Amino acid sequence: MDCEIPHELRYTSDDEWVLCGDDTVTVGVTDFAQQRLGDIVYVELPSVGNQLAEGAAFGVIESVKAVSDLNAPIAGEVVAINEDLIDQPEIINKECYGGGWIIKIKPSNREALDSLLDADSYRKIVGERSD
Repeated sequence: MDCEIPHELRYTSDDEWVLCGDDTVTVGVTDFAQQRLGDIVYVELPSVGNQLAEGAAFGVIESVKAVSDLNAPIAGEVVAINEDLIDQPEIINKECYGGGWIIKIKPSNREALDSLLDADSYRKIVGERSD
């Protein structure tokens, strides 16, 4: 499967991407994930202010093929949600790394970001799963 894996992002083995900002991190699902899911029809988002535990489900993404949990890549507080996804979840299929972002988190421990995968490590995982 040919999918885009931007070098500047970090990744989880659960197919979430993370863009590290100064005070917050932006989270979405990878190109690999959205291709495997197919046409996305619904995204359940958390509430702003929710405290997330690392690895815990914070929402659900539903496609014509499957329903999958969205998992927090790091612990922290939800500071923003992409409200456009409520009425237009298909944005994730069109621009998973841009307008299809899902939430922004204020990390409770920024050092936890160091444990996320870099693009090369994530590419290896995707390659193993595509075989």
